[in-house]
Amino acid sequence: MSSAPRIRLAVDIGGTFVDAIGFDEVTGEVWLHKSPTTPQRPSEGVLKAVVGIGRSLELAASFVHGTTLGHNAILTRKGATVGIVTNEGFRDIFELGRGVVPYSRMYDSQYLPPRGLVPRQRVAGVQGRIDARAQEVVALDEEGVRRSGRYLVEEQGVEALAVVFLNSYLNPAHERRTAAILRSMYPDLPVSVSSEITREYREYERTSTTVLDAYIRPIFERYIEELEAELHEHGFGGTFLIMRSGGGAMTAEVAKAAPLLTALSGPAGGIVGASRLSEILGRANLISFDVGGTTIDACVIQGGVPTEVHEAELDTHPVLIPIFDIRAIGAGGGSIAWMDDGILRVGPQSAGAEPGPVCYGKGGTEPTVTDAAICLGYLSASEFLGGEMLIDEDAARVAVEQRIGSPLGLGMEEAAASILRVMVARTVGAIREITVERGLDPREFTLLAFGGAGPMIAPLLLREMEVLEVVVPQGPAAFSALGMLMADLEYESAKTVVRPLDGRTLGDLAADFAELEIEADRMLAEQGVEPDHRVLERRLDLRYLGQEHSITLTVAPDEPAVAIRARFDAAHRSRYGHNMDDPVEVATLRLRAVGVVDKPEVRFPLPIGDRMSASVGTRLAYDFAVGALVDFSLFDRSKLGVDEVVAGPAIVREGTSTLVIHSDQCVRVDSQGNLVVTAEAAR
Repeated sequence: MSSAPRIRLAVDIGGTFVDAIGFDEVTGEVWLHKSPTTPQRPSEGVLKAVVGIGRSLELAASFVHGTTLGHNAILTRKGATVGIVTNEGFRDIFELGRGVVPYSRMYDSQYLPPRGLVPRQRVAGVQGRIDARAQEVVALDEEGVRRSGRYLVEEQGVEALAVVFLNSYLNPAHERRTAAILRSMYPDLPVSVSSEITREYREYERTSTTVLDAYIRPIFERYIEELEAELHEHGFGGTFLIMRSGGGAMTAEVAKAAPLLTALSGPAGGIVGASRLSEILGRANLISFDVGGTTIDACVIQGGVPTEVHEAELDTHPVLIPIFDIRAIGAGGGSIAWMDDGILRVGPQSAGAEPGPVCYGKGGTEPTVTDAAICLGYLSASEFLGGEMLIDEDAARVAVEQRIGSPLGLGMEEAAASILRVMVARTVGAIREITVERGLDPREFTLLAFGGAGPMIAPLLLREMEVLEVVVPQGPAAFSALGMLMADLEYESAKTVVRPLDGRTLGDLAADFAELEIEADRMLAEQGVEPDHRVLERRLDLRYLGQEHSITLTVAPDEPAVAIRARFDAAHRSRYGHNMDDPVEVATLRLRAVGVVDKPEVRFPLPIGDRMSASVGTRLAYDFAVGALVDFSLFDRSKLGVDEVVAGPAIVREGTSTLVIHSDQCVRVDSQGNLVVTAEAAR
């Protein structure tokens, strides 16, 4: 008979690798394992990573999973064939959108918007209308709903349906009845309903959100069901949780009913972990910097709290879901370097896991950031994934020299250095968007570098942006998975109201909040959260009369309108540099429900050793401080003791990640075992 479950597992699946972490709640042991992603069958790579930890799944009490499967399906246009059922006369809402030209193409007279996810022939109109006061003015044509269903499913061959009616955020009766009819006609067909996903106004954005949910639902459901079955075959009988894009987790059953909430759940784990580390380190202002195989994800954490938004874009499509304010750019370890009419570009195309970078020897021919790192001496065959993965260094050098060096008239090392310079320039621009352009000074922030390539790239940002310091946590490659172990169960709902901010409105909204609280309590109860572990938080989206966008504030149930107004003015002044005397209105009320779980005290063993025992030789590598190849000292991170200081140029190696510091920088091991990189002058 097996022992009682006592292990917590978490897995982060990326475009190139799957990172798994296990934590034993009794002994405090931590295990890490990294396996290549298997794009054709993602669950296979996940299972290999979990099994690679070396512990029986029968001992696992919980399994938390972060994935960008849905987001990748949207980016690659590999989602389901979707049909839309909407009001008659409003079939073109999704096609027309807002008519907005992307900022980067503003002056391009040849610009054409990307092909839509749902062509017009797969949009059906049905008679029926709810007005802006939530009153029915035209009854729903139920026979029209049936005709539309038969047309879309049997003639157009749709694999999922999106039901979106006007003003359903106020009164969802027509949507609910339509969904019931369609589900009774086609029980196995996924049906996404706008009022079940978001109760907010803006018809196009709500339509887009529902369409994207339907677009990824069949793929997501199949994947989760397949992974669930394979985990059970290996003896797992614990709680299966999925991360949300806005932090927190939910059960797999809830996730299957709202897959869009998981679109950026992989990066969300890292931000949850960064928030926790901010508290431990006493550093209130952090920039989380997650460099994986396909993307770089950055998010500002101010006062220990990550910035969050309730409207974002996924591949130019707006979505109304709670999500961390992540700036993602297509520039990771597997990002392809290529020539564009004589100009060097890096990404957004990625070699992924298959065929992967040229050095993997799996058929890749285009040089990547990883190949450039080999050319610069930062990575070597004997060290890659702790020596477990064979790589071809010569093939990487030839690819960089022929594909990049020759067109630019540069030698191999300078071509590789140029690849990293372009990558860093793109990254600096993304980080400035979430700092400088919002009135924040990067020099007041610590850059928290994680992901497989984060520690290699972050010191270059330290030189470019003059952030306070770079902190590299223990186990950086699996840091996002580590953050997932600390996630609470969360649920968030919202309702658009558009009312003036005054005492009467707040009194009226109490009933709306009570309605949302009942729903939230039910959702948490269904996920096994006991009443004394439930926390409900009320929020209001506020704006000056006439404004389009709003600021979200958390409010107490009995907080007076005048106090809320004062806090809103202060928040507006902090963000935009001014406030106004105009009336303030409530646009949307929100309820955040948290099911608090016991957080594991995950502590990696502190390194024991000293500079001498940690030194493992030297190697020629490229020093960006001098622009040339120089001798770098090599160190084994596990043997660098607390308070040890190493001056650059140096390379600090660990199993799945490499820290590169240049000759104008130094690194210190802090009391928690983190590596802290600063400019040499600060030593």
